[in-house]
Amino acid sequence: MQVIVATTQKEFVEHVLIRGQVFIIEQQIDWAIEFDGLDDQCVLFNAYLDDTIVGAARLYKNKVGRVATLKEHRNKGVGKALMDAIEAYAKDHGIAKLTLNAQLYVKDFYLHLGYVPEGEIFQEADIDHVKMTKEL
Repeated sequence: MQVIVATTQKEFVEHVLIRGQVFIIEQQIDWAIEFDGLDDQCVLFNAYLDDTIVGAARLYKNKVGRVATLKEHRNKGVGKALMDAIEAYAKDHGIAKLTLNAQLYVKDFYLHLGYVPEGEIFQEADIDHVKMTKEL
């Protein structure tokens, strides 16, 4: 498993394709919500297995978002590899605390990584979420 920061046009397109597959096609989130115009202000992360992209995530300031793994690669360490890379990047760039809005069904994944829930459950793109934070 290799996680990189997307810097080339090819890597950017691969990143977008993963998010499109997971969020727009699989979860039926409206494309205008998924592609909110912030990607050019984010650090985009791609996860590869044998040179094939299998996951993606982004970091906007100190907020982790759009963590996506292709269905056939879930529960195989892709999400953890993405989060490890994001946390390492954040530490290297002086970010002391990360936040994210976790879909409720993956809350335990983030709990296992040391993220702490804050506040009430809320709706984002018609899906239950909870805000979570982690001090680095």
